[in-house]
Amino acid sequence: MIPLKDDNPAERFPLVTIALVAANLAAFWWQVTGPGLEASVLRGGAIPYEILRFEDIEYRDIVPPPLTIFTSMFLHGGVAHVGFNMLTLWIFGNNVEDALGRLRFAVFYLLSGVAAAVTQTLAAAFSGDVLTPMVGASGAIAGVLAAYLMLFPRHRILTFIVPIWFLRIPAGFFIVFWFAGQVLNAVFGGEPGVAVFAHIGGFVAGWIMLRLMGRRPTWRARRVGW
Repeated sequence: MIPLKDDNPAERFPLVTIALVAANLAAFWWQVTGPGLEASVLRGGAIPYEILRFEDIEYRDIVPPPLTIFTSMFLHGGVAHVGFNMLTLWIFGNNVEDALGRLRFAVFYLLSGVAAAVTQTLAAAFSGDVLTPMVGASGAIAGVLAAYLMLFPRHRILTFIVPIWFLRIPAGFFIVFWFAGQVLNAVFGGEPGVAVFAHIGGFVAGWIMLRLMGRRPTWRARRVGW
């Protein structure tokens, strides 16, 4: 399922969401016009071995590990990777930013990404696969999805379902279905190269942080029927 848009316009200009999308796109432009995808992933990705040992393996990283946790959140492995992530961030991020406020949302997003990277690192250490780098905004975006699920479960998401179906489905169903897929992938060793534990860690962190951080004082949810 690919989300295309929601029926939930934000009340305030989504400055942080736009800045995050712009930063990710600028980082991807640097990847493809500078060192290349492979080298940039090795230099800026979150490699579990480096994070656990606080040292570079081969390439000198953009920043010393474990600070690569932060750089990895803005790098991607290809056009489809960055395109899908940015589309998802734009659809769901503007409303979560609206509810939390800009500063809270920026902190929320970054901490979701950190939790995602830490979860994936621990899972990699447990499995023994500590040399595979992790890049992408999807761990942080998973936290955004958790917040959207809690705040706007009844709002509809226009969704493209392969091969040719377009359906408007409740956000609650869409996000729960997505999260269940991540859990099943983790349990049964799903698609290779996908950091499913990062998605799970980011989602759980987002769920917890929304409860701890709360909404901005002047925000009020709009009632939406099923």
